[in-house]
Amino acid sequence: MQHRESQPILIVEDSEDDYEATIRAFKRAKLKNPVQWAPSGQQALDLLATMETRPGLILLDLNMPGLDGRKTLEAIKSNPAWRKIPVVILTTSDDERDIEGCYALGANTYVQKPVDLDGLFAAIQRLKEYWFEIAILPLEG
Repeated sequence: MQHRESQPILIVEDSEDDYEATIRAFKRAKLKNPVQWAPSGQQALDLLATMETRPGLILLDLNMPGLDGRKTLEAIKSNPAWRKIPVVILTTSDDERDIEGCYALGANTYVQKPVDLDGLFAAIQRLKEYWFEIAILPLEG
């Protein structure tokens, strides 16, 4: 579906290495969506406020300096203009409190980052298949 390929993906990740690895995984999965990168929670919120096309998906790291992923998720899901955007938590944490807390705040999915590149590629492929081929996403508005 053409509309899905035109929806940007917002990656909120403070590690440039993790961001670059995610981009490589997107390329391998043949994900054609434009990508925006915000290296902090505050930059993500600022970017969301100015984006012309609402993201089709947000990949959000939890453990970032400043406005962390939990507070960023809370801000996204409490904003009527953004709350329908699917947010996938992509983090190293497997702490049950983080998992429970993120779902309580409105996260759509919680994925623990794989430790190796092949694992990341497989995870991104599955995310692509689900969020851009199976799931029906809301239109802007």
